[in-house]
Amino acid sequence: MNAIITASELAGESAGQRPPVLLDVRWELGGPPGRSAYEAGHLPSAVYVDLDTELAGPAGEGRGRHPLPDPEVLGAAMRRAGVDSGRPVVAYDGGLGWAAARAWWLLRWAGHGDVRVLDGGLAAWTAEGRPLSTEVPSPAGGDFTPRPGGLPVLGADDAGALARAGVLLDARAGERYRGEVEPIDPVGGHIPGALSAPTTDNCTSDGRFRPAAELRARFAELGVEEGVNAGVYCGSGVSAAHEILALTIAGIPASLYPGSWSEWTADPTRPVATGPTPN
Repeated sequence: MNAIITASELAGESAGQRPPVLLDVRWELGGPPGRSAYEAGHLPSAVYVDLDTELAGPAGEGRGRHPLPDPEVLGAAMRRAGVDSGRPVVAYDGGLGWAAARAWWLLRWAGHGDVRVLDGGLAAWTAEGRPLSTEVPSPAGGDFTPRPGGLPVLGADDAGALARAGVLLDARAGERYRGEVEPIDPVGGHIPGALSAPTTDNCTSDGRFRPAAELRARFAELGVEEGVNAGVYCGSGVSAAHEILALTIAGIPASLYPGSWSEWTADPTRPVATGPTPN
């Protein structure tokens, strides 16, 4: 099954006999919650889901800024949104696709088998002249119960080892990887051995994913091909999910390090590399 869906495909499915559940996951790093943007206009029937409180656990010492949510919290949020185990789900956001990819990854990790991301997000929908709604729906409660383990995850030790034994991709901007700028976390740089692979390079200028063949070529240049043990991290596990989605489009499985750089640097004994090279 394809992990992404176009706006026209989504419009067709939404008008069909088995419409997908729509999740509006608008979110900006360091910005206000996306609820007000949702209330100003969203895809018809979409339910707002808050990334910080429903798609992540509380930040804490040594846990990173967006740790994985408690499965009970995730399950309650998904059931509130009308998510059933046997009904397709489509997530979208209003920006780079990071938050939507986080929802996609979490649901797949939690055992849901039919989840996609709207390619290009809200902008792709409105660019086709499709309507928005200000009506807040009240869907019937869903039956989805998370069963974690559907996708592989890495702990800090696993990530450090994978950077040496396989391929570990750093999905942040290049300047953060090199340690030239660090606006959020206490230390700049990267996990020793990790390769710089900014998430923004997965998409074209309109925010849509590059074709699968282009993504395969991109990751092959980084040494990530079928059969290679690969993992991804970012600042807090959000944009890294977008990289996992891009790898999935390319047909390449990879593990997510949810704690990412915010967890790695919370322990001052962990090594840090700077500059343009992995070590």
